[in-house]
Amino acid sequence: MTYPVDLSVKPDVSAHFDEATNTITYIVKDPSSNHCAIIDSVMDIDYAAGRITYDHADTLIKEITERGLTLDWIIETHVHADHLSAAPYLQEKLGGKIGVGEKILVVQDTFGKIFNEGTEFQRDGSQFDALFKDGDTYMVGNMQGFAMYTPGHTPACMVHVMGNAAFAGDTLFMPDGGSARADFPGGDAGQLYDSIQKVLSLPDETRLFMCHDYGPNGRAIMWETSVAEQKANNIHVGGGKTRDEFIKFRTERDKQLDVPKLIIPSLQVNMRAGEVPTDKDGNPMLKVPVNGL
Repeated sequence: MTYPVDLSVKPDVSAHFDEATNTITYIVKDPSSNHCAIIDSVMDIDYAAGRITYDHADTLIKEITERGLTLDWIIETHVHADHLSAAPYLQEKLGGKIGVGEKILVVQDTFGKIFNEGTEFQRDGSQFDALFKDGDTYMVGNMQGFAMYTPGHTPACMVHVMGNAAFAGDTLFMPDGGSARADFPGGDAGQLYDSIQKVLSLPDETRLFMCHDYGPNGRAIMWETSVAEQKANNIHVGGGKTRDEFIKFRTERDKQLDVPKLIIPSLQVNMRAGEVPTDKDGNPMLKVPVNGL
């Protein structure tokens, strides 16, 4: 298979783990310049107190500033349901374009109805600077990246490949973590299996970086693996497991899972590219749809 980027390029990848949401954010630097991208940033929220802060984002800003880097892209692999994006805050401080998959329109339409958003909420993806289609390329300094459409967890999931590094979003977890759920609105276990196979068609030596890790069975938090390791050892799809086997397992497993604790604020904020919605007086305000999810 041919790919639209040079898979021999080795970007420098700096990982930042957020303990509150088990999210890993990445700073990805072009090895031949001082340009970089951020993948899946986190905005801190004390949901019970209704308080938002930016400690996690400030660590990214500090590193990028101290290293003298230029931020080209702030990329969301999908509309996260378990943490809030800090994309607008990062853009204000460092510049760069905010990008997400073009199927954000599906997510905005679905959850715009659930949260009873008015006509002032644009459902055309215009809150983002770029809407990626499958195979779209973009530049981080001199390094070309490309977006790979990987629906199943959500309709708008994309895996981003930069050189020999692929950022998997929630399409895959570490081999002992398996895969993400597929029972959110617009999710589909069969699509997820197909998307995982698409990712695993990358060269075996491709580095895979996870968006989340929960340290199953008490192991230390990890976030980097490889295509070869996933194909051999992933507990949900590795070792030649079939599509039917995966769909059966994933469907049964998803019925046992709790709703993510931050799903209500996360969806409202993330479908707006990280902007917190406001009330009629312009004050930041979140809604809680009762029996809506």
